[in-house]
Amino acid sequence: MMHQTIALVDDDRNILTSVSMALEAEGFQVRTYADGEEALRGLTQRPVDLAILDIKMPRLDGMELLQRMRKSVKTPVIFLTSKDDEIDEVVGLRMGADDYITKPFSQRLLIERIRALLRRADLSGDDEEGKGEGIMVRGNLVLDSDRHVCTWKEQPISLTVTEFLLLKALAQRPGHVKNRDQLMDAAYGESIYVDDRTIDSHIKRLRKKFKVVDSDFAQIETLYGVGYRYREA
Repeated sequence: MMHQTIALVDDDRNILTSVSMALEAEGFQVRTYADGEEALRGLTQRPVDLAILDIKMPRLDGMELLQRMRKSVKTPVIFLTSKDDEIDEVVGLRMGADDYITKPFSQRLLIERIRALLRRADLSGDDEEGKGEGIMVRGNLVLDSDRHVCTWKEQPISLTVTEFLLLKALAQRPGHVKNRDQLMDAAYGESIYVDDRTIDSHIKRLRKKFKVVDSDFAQIETLYGVGYRYREA
């Protein structure tokens, strides 16, 4: 963790100062930006290991910033939101954010979320079956964990770390149902709790990305009240 760089983007100078101090005390390098346009230039030219974006900012808000970032970089992103911004949270997750935390927040909780997300980024490159190849093939689906590459019918699908891990957890055992708790553990680890809506938002975005290249994609099935499963070929 010692040399990993975190970008903190918020128009609140108090948050920039206090959070950056807390992160630096944990051994992270921190780059701060007071507005979205400045952050977009900086993050495009010099990508970081993880970005923390405030949703409500002047000039360029967090969601617009994320949308533009995703055109060139796959940096894991945590959104900072207000407690009354539930709609923004869902929209942000559908746009490709990996996590969110509501204000006011505990700095310790934020640090735990950061560490969990960075661990997930590392895990997405591990071969959980221990075979070393890191490649999973399920019919038209190919997941290359070593390179964090996903293809469907030989067409590339750009996935966030969370989306990749969720899809991998489902595709490992086609036909077997994964409940939301199991998917939370696969994508977030046991130490981080997220609500059902977060998992559902990620699944909806996964489906949407596949339907862009194949309108007939229907491999991820919903079992209402139970969970999700990857359909057997």
